[in-house]
Amino acid sequence: MRRLTLALLSGAYLCVALIFALLMWRNGGGWAAGLSMLAAGFALCYTFHGLIMHSLENAALRRELENIREAQRILIDQMERMDARVVQVVETVTDDAARRSEELTGEVHMLEDLVQRMGQRLEERMVQAPPLSARHAPQHRQSAALLETIREALAENRVDLYLQPVVGLPQRRTVFYESFSRLRDETGRVMMPAEYLAVAEPEGLVTSIDNLLLFRCVQIVRRLAKTDKKIGIFCNISTSSLADESFFPQFLDLLAANRDLAGALIFELGQAAFDARGAVEARNMGKLADLGFRFSLDKVVDLDLDFQDLARSDVKFLKIGAQFLLGQLVDTDEGLVLKSMPDLAAQDFASLTRRYGVEIIAEKVEEERQIVDILELDIAYGQGHLFGEPRPIKDAILAETDPPAEFLRTNMRRRAGGRH
Repeated sequence: MRRLTLALLSGAYLCVALIFALLMWRNGGGWAAGLSMLAAGFALCYTFHGLIMHSLENAALRRELENIREAQRILIDQMERMDARVVQVVETVTDDAARRSEELTGEVHMLEDLVQRMGQRLEERMVQAPPLSARHAPQHRQSAALLETIREALAENRVDLYLQPVVGLPQRRTVFYESFSRLRDETGRVMMPAEYLAVAEPEGLVTSIDNLLLFRCVQIVRRLAKTDKKIGIFCNISTSSLADESFFPQFLDLLAANRDLAGALIFELGQAAFDARGAVEARNMGKLADLGFRFSLDKVVDLDLDFQDLARSDVKFLKIGAQFLLGQLVDTDEGLVLKSMPDLAAQDFASLTRRYGVEIIAEKVEEERQIVDILELDIAYGQGHLFGEPRPIKDAILAETDPPAEFLRTNMRRRAGGRH
């Protein structure tokens, strides 16, 4: 294209030169003058063309230089923004790391205090107790051995959390989990609550153990909530923990700093414990409810419930054993009713609880044939070995919630040495 343009321009310049040469010849200049005019005109046209092209090339070069300068300015601006962003990210990561370090330090101190109080409580009982008879000595030695086993389990981070699914019916899709805390001894054997509570209860250690396991449960739930915020987790809480004046304020501060867990953490206590709660326990439940946390009742053995009291206490779930619930059904001329509520159709019981914001969960579901009857009662959730057994969560998640083992070990040994 460039060569064609040059050829056309050359032809045009030649034509112009010929016109000047013919004009010179016709005006009496002769052939020599005409040829001279032809050569001069052609040279003049090319000179003029060179000037124009040079001017155009200079203008294009100036535009190109300006574009390069603009691109350089944009690049410098982007680099400055990138540098500012990198600095911001570094500062954010540093701040998050510092904040997490402060949180972990606070949690470790809280865990230390709980372990220390648990040890002091047993030692005070042993010091204040009268001389042991031969009959009682083995029991106290067993309590002391149990305390040491619990201390070692905590120091070595041998506290596991088991989760059992709670499914929506009839789809059987997991919508909640119930958590169970377990300790392991130095051999790796899982210690069931019935094993150590029978020894710990006479020594007044049940509250301390409950507090420790509840504290660890909240730590792990916080980690799990980061991966799936739509899954709720039921975590057992005892009335002893609610009434513990030294533990509960610290626990409340921990939850206040993690109010985002309110949608993922549901505190659960037995029906008998709920009915027997005192003013302190009720007030502390109210403080948890003010933070947005909900409650659930399990071990339900009486369906004659005070629904207004449940609503005031922010109880949102009732866990009723499938066998117990189905055993309450009575077939009458009016249809199926519940023994404790003969004036209400059995299939309307779930609708009644929903009017007070309470959902029923049929727990301990073991057989497929129970599902048909549960669905006829319009119950929306189920739990039991039929849907899944309790299973330990991954060690990687546990490891991220554990306090530094060496730190706990060192401090507990240092404090134990200072007391002897």
